[in-house]
Amino acid sequence: MLESSATKVDVFLSVGSNIAPEENLRMACRELTAGYGELNLSSVYRNKAVGFEGGDFLNMVVAFNTAVAPEQILTRIKQLHVQAGREYQESSFCSRTLDLDILLYGDMVRKRLKLPHQDLDKYGFVLQPMVEVAPELQHPVSGKTMSQLWDGFDAEKHHMQKVDIGIN
Repeated sequence: MLESSATKVDVFLSVGSNIAPEENLRMACRELTAGYGELNLSSVYRNKAVGFEGGDFLNMVVAFNTAVAPEQILTRIKQLHVQAGREYQESSFCSRTLDLDILLYGDMVRKRLKLPHQDLDKYGFVLQPMVEVAPELQHPVSGKTMSQLWDGFDAEKHHMQKVDIGIN
């Protein structure tokens, strides 16, 4: 397990896939557990592709506590993308084997690292699982809790269905 001497923080990642999604979500959770220890997992949600025509995505949020720097986590995310066979396209709206993003790294706000992640309160497939794992956690910019953000969210525009793929 990678660790540094810094203070530990709670880290939240979005995990999604629409190419062999069950296999790729399981692999991501297995590898993240090996690298960062016990994970707090949301339910897995099936939803339509957003911004393009493609197969349904499976999405979830995973949380863990670590002292590993966000830059090191981003490096590990890139390695997991490669391990899953992800091919990068010009458009971010495309099918993918694995899509991991850091949503929050403690209460860090860093534009260069895209923290907090801009999608956190834009998409139901990110926000609803986030509410499951940390309903009272405050967004480091708005100060609203995840539950408050969800209460103000138009969930009707983002139809999702809980699915069981045997990892939570």
